[in-house]
Parts: sequence; C-alpha cells; structure tokens
Amino acid sequence: MRLWHPVAETVWQGRDDSAEASNAKRIFQTLRQQAQFVPASSGIALIGFACDEGVKRNHGRPGAGQAPDVLRKALANMASHQGHERLVDMGTVHVEGDDLEAAQQALSDAVASCQQSGMRTLVFGGGHETAWAHGRGILDTFPNERVAVINLDAHLDLRKADRGTSGTPFRQLAHYCSESAREFHYACFGVSRAANTQALWDEAERLNVTLVDDLHFRRDALASLEKVLALADRIYLTIDLDVLPAGEMPAVSAPAALGVPALDLLAIIERICRSGKLQAADLVEFNPHYDRDGQGAKLAARLAWQIAHWWA
Repeated sequence: MRLWHPVAETVWQGRDDSAEASNAKRIFQTLRQQAQFVPASSGIALIGFACDEGVKRNHGRPGAGQAPDVLRKALANMASHQGHERLVDMGTVHVEGDDLEAAQQALSDAVASCQQSGMRTLVFGGGHETAWAHGRGILDTFPNERVAVINLDAHLDLRKADRGTSGTPFRQLAHYCSESAREFHYACFGVSRAANTQALWDEAERLNVTLVDDLHFRRDALASLEKVLALADRIYLTIDLDVLPAGEMPAVSAPAALGVPALDLLAIIERICRSGKLQAADLVEFNPHYDRDGQGAKLAARLAWQIAHWWA
C-alpha cells in the first residue's frame, strides 16, 4: 500500500487491570494491530491520515498532520466495552512533501480495499481534506447505492479553488457525483452562518444541501436527520471537531465562536450509529499544537469511543 505505514506498538499503551478480572480490559488490550495492510472480512478499520497540507492551502493553522497517533494514544487507555473488540488498527497514510493528491488517492484506495473486504472504516485525520478521500472511497465501493454524506461542522467546505484544500472536499465530492450522473446527498449539521459567506450558502442551496445551523441545532437536528436517514442506503459521517465550542475543543484550526456542545452532538451521532446504515466515519481537524492538557484529544477520542460502541 503506497504511502502507508504501520503504527508503532508503543502508541497503544495503557493501564493493565487484567489481574483484577478477565473483563477488566482497555482499548489497547482488545484492539488488533496490523503489521501489513491486509484487510479483514469484518470489523472496524481504524486508519490514520497524517496530513494537514489541505489546511495549509486553506490558510489555516497547520498541525493536524500530527493528530492520528495523538488520538490513538488518547483512545488506548479507555475501557473496552461492547463493540470495541471490532477495532483493527490498519495503519496510517502519510503525505510526501506537499503532494496532497497522491495521499488522498492512497487513502481512497485503502478505504475501498477495507470496505470491499467487509470492514467499515473509521479514519483519524488530518484536516478536512480527509473527507474528499474517504468519501470517494465509499462512493467507489457502493456505486449503485444512495450514499448520504453527513457533516457535523461549522463550515460548509464547499469552496471553489484551483486545487483541493481542507475547504473544498464536499464541492469535490459533488463534482465527482456529477461526473458519473449520480445524485449528491449532503447534509451539514451545526453550520455557522457567521463562518460561511453568502456565496457558500448559495452554493449549498444550489446543491440542495440539508442544513441545520448552530442556533437551531437542538430544535431541528433530529427531525432533519430522520429525513436524511430515510432516503439513504448508506451513511458516511464526517465530524469536523471545530463544530464544538472553543471552550470544549480549542485544538482545531478554526475554533468556533459558538459551536454545538458535545452532548448535543452525541444524540445525533448515536442515532446515526444505531440506524444500521453507517458505513464510514471520521474525525478531522484536531490540532495537537493547540490542545490544553490533552483536553481536546480526550474529547475527540471519546467521540471515537462512542462511535465504535454504538456502531450497529
């Protein structure tokens, strides 16, 4: 697998309580690590995407390229419960220099390989350029099914640019669907009108994007989600951690002035996970350089923990 590297065994470490009871296990004890890229016939493939080239191109704060192993370490010591034994660490895709496009193709190929083998994919980005690669891998695997992209994000990420950035992934996915005469199903929950220009709002309207803004999240999110789920065969969930309030998640490229609290997001995440339609998920834009006492890493890892636990 090009641009792929296995994860060092030292990343997955934690407290050993096995002397206490046979089921006193933590994630690092139940997760399986792959020394080679060989997808299994089932399970949740955890893949890192060590990249912030898209953030740099989008004039954001770089640092997300360091996120995958930091999030792994934060997840490692959490208790292992139902569902967590399905986690298989499938390594990390890296960027060489500034060649974002080659890395994105490698991630798309890795995702498609895992999905075709029977696994679901959980990706730790990386900037939100992760979504173009991850989403393309899902679309390629299920060409004849209605794949809905659900983005929990303060930003629409529908920017027009000469080349891909962390602000363009859903415009790229929309264009990809258009090229193959395929419908593009996109929903953005938690979007901030203050963080998106009118041009981006108009583009979302043109693409018939389902929108729930941050101000009305508690009122509208669940009802809007039910409509999206009803029309989809499979769901790709992407979580940009800047959807969270800056006080909860300071460690992102663009901290939210308002944001949606984690407990409100988790109600939506749980419904998606338990729908039976979730095929892929990722967490993006975590930036360890701006974390405070590991607070952001722990919250992001807890979201990943819940996804694996609830994934039907």
